[in-house]
Amino acid sequence: MSVLVTGGAGYIGSHTVLALLERGDDVVVLDNLCNASEESLRRVAALAGKAPVFVQGDIRDRQCLKKLFADHQVSEVIHFAALKAVGESTRMPLEYYENNVAGTVILLEEMREAGVWNFIFSSSATVYGENAPVPYVETTPIGGTTSPYGTSKLMIEQVMQDFARADERFNAIALRYFNPVGAHHSGEIGEDPAGIPNNLLPYIAQVAIGKLEKLGVFGDDYTTPDGTCQRDYIHVVDLAEGHLKALDNLQKGQGCRAFNLGAGKGYSVLEMIKAFEKACGKAIPFEIKPRRNGDLPAFWADPSLAEKELGWTVSRGIDEMMRDTWHWQSKNPNGYR
Repeated sequence: MSVLVTGGAGYIGSHTVLALLERGDDVVVLDNLCNASEESLRRVAALAGKAPVFVQGDIRDRQCLKKLFADHQVSEVIHFAALKAVGESTRMPLEYYENNVAGTVILLEEMREAGVWNFIFSSSATVYGENAPVPYVETTPIGGTTSPYGTSKLMIEQVMQDFARADERFNAIALRYFNPVGAHHSGEIGEDPAGIPNNLLPYIAQVAIGKLEKLGVFGDDYTTPDGTCQRDYIHVVDLAEGHLKALDNLQKGQGCRAFNLGAGKGYSVLEMIKAFEKACGKAIPFEIKPRRNGDLPAFWADPSLAEKELGWTVSRGIDEMMRDTWHWQSKNPNGYR
């Protein structure tokens, strides 16, 4: 039996595929490569000594899914495939709902047709919305999202809940990520954003190698210890390991559940800059800019439920996040290109 990983050539997907292969699982990757490179899978195969089966295709393509499920004995699905830029989603809401929500519904329909009932979904801390108290706990009501990206994740979680209530065969876990950073310690796979990065750490890394002139820090007057926003950063390898723990836990068959995957603490923008300077041995030039609309001062996870139910905790701290990011970026200044 195989694990189907949609979006498995992407940043989090490729690290999860590697972790699955390293523990001996058979893996099928479905990816349309709109935000990823097949080179990541070639490197994963070299690191693991075993290649996943790769199918280039789209979750919205029913015929592709039918053939995939007919050709491979899939027992579980880990679903990463999605458009994922918060800012872009506000400019392209229909594309985000069509790709993320409608695409997931099609995937679930074809899973049902093929008799595949185990599902892990790549959700997000954005489902908690802008008014949730910190730290975020799974029992906190979700909603009040601030972007079509976050709303698409919220809508998919609702679809999963409704499907699980309607059909007791469906076992699902939504993993609510906080801020994944870092790279595999080998420096062979990592985050490879197209164009100017949307996220803090890839931007810092590209400033460090000279691709970008300086970092903009949006706001230094928040009610945080140093005035800059705080976020819960988690090493991507810890995150990948969380998917394996969730996959094993799925066999308990308890309907649809959600878990936070975060470190349980907040790091500020200035702390991230200083930690990266330590890792790369260079100063990171930055300038303070006005606050951005929609940015929250601080949030982080309460990850205790994942520790209790899944047996998962983070084991890599900020120094490893920075070291591994710098190793990847300095070894691959142009990413996979």
